[in-house]
Amino acid sequence: MARIDLVDLAHSYKPNRAEPQDYALQPMNIRWDDGGAYALLGPSGCGKTTLLNIISGLVRPSQGRVLFDGRDVTDLPPETRNIAQVFQFPVIYDTMSVFDNLAFPLRNRGWKEAEIRKRVEQVANMLELSGELKYRASGLPADAKQKISLGRGLVRPDVAAVLFDEPLTVIDPHLKWLLRRKLKEIHHELKLSLLYVTHDQVEALTFADKVVVMTSGEVVQVGTAQELFEAPAHTFVGYFIGNPGMNLLPCTVQDGMARIAGAAPIALSLEAKAALTGAGGKLTLGIRPEFVECLASQQADAVEAAVLALRDLGVYQLGEFRIGSQTVVAKIRSPVQAAAGAPAWLRFPPERTLYYLNDQRVA
Repeated sequence: MARIDLVDLAHSYKPNRAEPQDYALQPMNIRWDDGGAYALLGPSGCGKTTLLNIISGLVRPSQGRVLFDGRDVTDLPPETRNIAQVFQFPVIYDTMSVFDNLAFPLRNRGWKEAEIRKRVEQVANMLELSGELKYRASGLPADAKQKISLGRGLVRPDVAAVLFDEPLTVIDPHLKWLLRRKLKEIHHELKLSLLYVTHDQVEALTFADKVVVMTSGEVVQVGTAQELFEAPAHTFVGYFIGNPGMNLLPCTVQDGMARIAGAAPIALSLEAKAALTGAGGKLTLGIRPEFVECLASQQADAVEAAVLALRDLGVYQLGEFRIGSQTVVAKIRSPVQAAAGAPAWLRFPPERTLYYLNDQRVA
């Protein structure tokens, strides 16, 4: 295992780079600790796979350095970096048995057969492949083949890191959940450094100790699941994390109060008052649907809204409301009886309401 540092790293596939938009990866500095489980999360095309391929050595960065335990490996080829990589689709030898597929990386490194058998059986047991070890890989279903591919990545205990590039794409949803849980258990048992690329927030948040959120080649936040949910550092993180995502509402601040679409003023926390007083630029109020309060009657600190729709989802109602030209979504625990167009009152608790200046959180 190794600590991985990316120092002033950036990459462009264009020979002539003049503008920020010419870069597939914007300049970044990141450290991944030895033995950690990390996820790269973002939409398709945001640069996740490019970053993974730079770490593995398949792509050389346009600028910056890649360090393994402080050693510069930027110019080293993949075979000398001691990296295991698991791709989106199974990469296995169909003519070999499951056992031989798992043993192949160890035999290449001159392990003794007794040690190989012990390690292969350990990893096969973790992935619930013990019953298939003697079968030829070609006759197995796609999910079993991908489990073999995962096993090939995990079988070497001496790797600097194991890199996963959306490895559960071909797996059905129920088995995805089981394999995510299994990978988490394997991580705790083997103490390998794992880096997992995905565009699925559930995969990232349930697998990783920390998640790196990316958009348009830029790392916008690194944090735990709780940090990303409760304190998104960028409006993209608020929008991308959560179901539904954060309400992001253009606002103005005057006399120590915030306003949405000219509606009644919203109280600011002391921190928000200090940060936003006199601030210039695009101001956005952000609040999770889970934290919006829907009140039965008018109160001094509530904003009047119109009901657009109420959907009963069992454990809560999903409400859509209109304040001026802005739509606000709320998860309501206490059932509300109201027809579309009826008035409603929404409260934004100051301790749960975040403010963004030019998309960056300031309070």
